[in-house]
Parts: sequence; C-alpha cells; structure tokens
Amino acid sequence: MKIHVVKRGDSLWGISRQYGISTTQIVSVNSLENPEMLVIGQALLIPEPYLLYTVQLGDTLANIATHYGITVQEIMQTNNMTNPTSLYPGQIIVIPVTYHTVRAGDSFYKVAASYGTTPEAIVQANQLTTSSRLYIGQSLKIPTAPKPIIDVNAFSYTFGQAGGQQVREVAYDLTYISPFGYRMKEDGSLEGIDDGPTIQAAQSTGVVPIMAITNFSSTEAGTDLAHTILSSPNLVEKVLTNSIKVMKDKGYKGLNIDFENVAPADRELYNLFLKRAVDRLHPEGYFVSSSLAPKTSANQKGLLVEAHDYPAHGRILDFTVLMTYEWGYRKGPPQAISPINQMKRVLDYAVTAIPRDKILLGFQIYARDWLVPHKKGQEAETFDMQEAIRRVVKYKAEIKYDEMTQSPFYTYKDEQGRSHEVWFEDARSAKAKFDLVKAYKLRGLSYWVLGYPFPQNWALLGDTFIVRKR
Repeated sequence: MKIHVVKRGDSLWGISRQYGISTTQIVSVNSLENPEMLVIGQALLIPEPYLLYTVQLGDTLANIATHYGITVQEIMQTNNMTNPTSLYPGQIIVIPVTYHTVRAGDSFYKVAASYGTTPEAIVQANQLTTSSRLYIGQSLKIPTAPKPIIDVNAFSYTFGQAGGQQVREVAYDLTYISPFGYRMKEDGSLEGIDDGPTIQAAQSTGVVPIMAITNFSSTEAGTDLAHTILSSPNLVEKVLTNSIKVMKDKGYKGLNIDFENVAPADRELYNLFLKRAVDRLHPEGYFVSSSLAPKTSANQKGLLVEAHDYPAHGRILDFTVLMTYEWGYRKGPPQAISPINQMKRVLDYAVTAIPRDKILLGFQIYARDWLVPHKKGQEAETFDMQEAIRRVVKYKAEIKYDEMTQSPFYTYKDEQGRSHEVWFEDARSAKAKFDLVKAYKLRGLSYWVLGYPFPQNWALLGDTFIVRKR
C-alpha cells in the first residue's frame, strides 16, 4: 500500500483520481468517519488495485492461491478470513496481486517506474522478452517482493464476551493472544480472570492462546511480592503448578512471564525462576516467553530494568516480548508513546544479547491527550486512533509529524480555552515500526493492547507481512 499525506487543497475525490482507485476504497481501508473532512497532515492508506475474483464451484483457497502464485495465508489476511474452507460459489474475494492494463504511451520502463519495480522483473513475471511489444489493453502482472513471515502477539485486558469479540475482529492478523493477566499471590496461588470467551474465540479462529502471569497491578508495583515468590523454591513450584493447571483446564498453549519492578538483588533468582519454568513446562508441551522492560545496555540502572537479564532470557526462553512503549506515559509530560529513536536504541542492545528470532517488538496502539503546560500529578487521557482523528477534525487542528520519533501529533484548544497536545499513531508511524521488524530481522510484533481500534494498522500489517499461523 501507498501512504498519502493530505495537503492543503486535497479532496477525497482528487486523491482517488490521483491514484486511480475509488473513493469508497480509500474510505473503507482507512475507516474514515468524515470522508469529506480531511485534515492537513492526515496520513491515508492507498490500497493497491488488486484483482477481484469470483469463486467458482469446486474452488479451494489452495488452488486459487496456486493459480495466482501466492499463498493461502495471503488471501486469508487480505480478505479478513479465519476459516480456509469458508468459500462459496459466487463469493467475490480480493486476490493480492496487482495487474496493470497497458495504456497508450506505456513502456516496460514507464510501467515499472510507476509501481516501484524493474522492467526486467515485469518481463520475467509475464514470461515475455525485452523485445516484446506492448499493446493497448494488455494485462501485465506486476511482481511484488516476497513478504516476510512473522509472529504477531496481542495482549488483551478486556474480559468476558467483549474480550472474545476483540480477538475475532483481528484474528486473521494474529499468531497469539495473551489475556492479561493472572496475578500471583503471596501463597503461590493465582487471581483468576474471565478469559474463557477470549480463549474460545482464539481456538475457533486459529489463534494460539498464551497465559500471562504477573506480579504487579494498577495499584501495586509488585517488588515485594516478586521477592517473596522468587526467594522461595516452594512458592516457585506452587506458582508453576497452578499455572500448568490453568493452562490444561483452559486450553492455553504457552506461558508469558511478566515480572516487573523486580529488585536488582533478585536478578539471579528471577533467572532461576525462568529456568525452572522451562524445565516444568517444556516436558508438558508448552512454550515459555517473557516480557522485558526496554533496556539499552547491560549495565543500565533502575528498578524497571536491572533484574531483566537479556542474555539469560534469550538463552533460556523460547521468545521474549520487548515492551518498547510508554515513553509518553499517562502521568508524564506529552511525548511520543512509542518513539522510533528510542526503540532503535533498545533493539541495538537487544540483538546483541538475544537471538533475533526470539524477539517480538512491542507496539502500543492507543493515543494520548495531555493538558499543556503539563503539571505534576496530571494524567493524560488515553483513547483510540479513531478518536484522535475525531478530535483533530472537531477542533480544526493540523497534524504534524515528528521525524525523530516518527510519530504524529497535534495541538488544540478546547471549549474552556485549555491547551492540549495529542500524540498518536498513523499509517506512517506504523510503517516505521514494521520497517524496524524487517531491518532487524526480528521474530515479529507484540501489540499492547487490544480494545483500541486502529484500522490502518491492521490493513498495513497484512499488506506488509504474512502472519504465521501455528
């Protein structure tokens, strides 16, 4: 997909004419609620002019994919499908292959330049020769680079039926779902959560459920609790035994361990916990992962990071989740929540300590609105990207883009005359995160957290990667 940044004087109709697609397609892929009220600086995804195919009697996704030289998973992601057998005659599906209809004046060079490929690649894809003549109306297949295959996890803290619905809405782009979370108690037991509907939704849509256990809550840092558990071999066994019981009873396939605010003195005890977890869970057929605070060096100080031993996690566990977000946190001053420059610093260290194929890059999918100037004790409001666009339209603001952090933001004054600063994500900032995954050759992505609609993210994710299904 292409990304168009709205300029003064732009209209939806004009943009559609510029890219040769319908306004309906632009509205749909961006979930535009006010398509006639575009905002300067707004990033719009421009869908490729993919082929529409009408399903015939006897068709399967496998034979359709083979015919067009793509994978079943690519078709499923493009069409938001979770069941590969849910085809019926007459159904119209999108085939993620681009064809160009030759017009007067076209040449291999001109066509290649317009699609960002080479004349040689077009010749090869269409089984032609460089001396072949083009004719008006001829259909040329436009080759695309193979998509990287990645794992995608998402955490969720919405429970009950609403949690299950959130999974179903984006299941085609998920490898794992991690309901968050089971909090440990001082006696080694676990506080329960209403995760049944989320697990059921995952199982019915081909998503792997991961159980998440943690030591902290919204009101407690968990430092003392972590020490109590980690320093007692008996409590370690109880936590793991109780975790395995929940996993067996509910159908989880793996465990995510999220100890936060662990005292630096308990670092080795935490490593021993991880080792014991693997020793207990691997023979049962479960995988084990952890969530890691963003760290930029081995000797970095601070309660959040010192006990998180990157080399040990990388050596012991099946994979890790880097929590590369929350620079712009609720009680702090306004700034990008997942700034690319800071994420790169974390990755530059992480890949020296953890195998790249064991790293999921964390990405938050919510926006924040701060009152400015910021005062100590004030909390920012957290909401979804759709609301971020509603507010910029309502207050007639102009979206800016910070190149250093690769993040969009805007300012406005509300009805009471108070000044606000909003940092959010858009197609550009999502692409910047995806480019990190590709550049660093990581295992994939992990989203914090479902429940904040961000349509552009999911459309671009499926266009950029093939999401592995396990």
